[in-house]
Amino acid sequence: MEEEKRRQICSNCDRPKPICICHVIPSEPIATSTEILILHHPHESRHKLNTTPLLVKSLTNITTVPGRRLRHCHISAAESSLPKPSRTIYLFPSSPSSPAVTISDFKSQNRTTSDPPPPVRLIVFDATWKHAKEMVKASEEVLREAGAVRVCLDAGIDESVSGGSIYDSELFLRMEPVGGCVSTAEAVARCLGALEADGEEIERRLISVLKEMVRLQSEFLKPMRPRPKLLKKRLQYQQQEEEE
Repeated sequence: MEEEKRRQICSNCDRPKPICICHVIPSEPIATSTEILILHHPHESRHKLNTTPLLVKSLTNITTVPGRRLRHCHISAAESSLPKPSRTIYLFPSSPSSPAVTISDFKSQNRTTSDPPPPVRLIVFDATWKHAKEMVKASEEVLREAGAVRVCLDAGIDESVSGGSIYDSELFLRMEPVGGCVSTAEAVARCLGALEADGEEIERRLISVLKEMVRLQSEFLKPMRPRPKLLKKRLQYQQQEEEE
């Protein structure tokens, strides 16, 4: 009986009944001027803790496409009846060869006197850290032709330390690979917090959905420990710093 109960799926949130989150998903999906396009890696879509479905249930102006690389048709398919985005940005940490501006700096640099702010298209790559790097590299030509600006979250990434939980709290479910990494849902929430006129409220509502998902899931999963390989890498980095 218990096994059958766990297999029952909620028809609204598409999650098992014991961890249904319908009570926190907005009754009316949140409308945004930001047009969100998520490239969804096939492997990630099968992960039980994937957070993209939360965004799809919670937002209106969002498109998800499966694949390992961005194509011109994906951007065309994301076009909507809303005002055409003034700029296209893609979310990914900075690197020596491809520097990124923080989402707050991007907002400041593109601030205008218009009210509300001009709409933006936000492209997000939903995958593991390794796969996301591959997806961005494979999509560089399309991103360049689209005039996409590379942006990152204000907190930044620290590859010298192991990552935290799927959400930065006392709940440890799915370990992030390095410091500063966050789930797709949190990353989009933080971006909308900076881009939207009522961003603080939108961010708060999306984070509340994510936190409830984590809380419920934590009752059924054992806490995860940092990966030994990442810990070894961190110790090697610390030793190098001491030698210098």
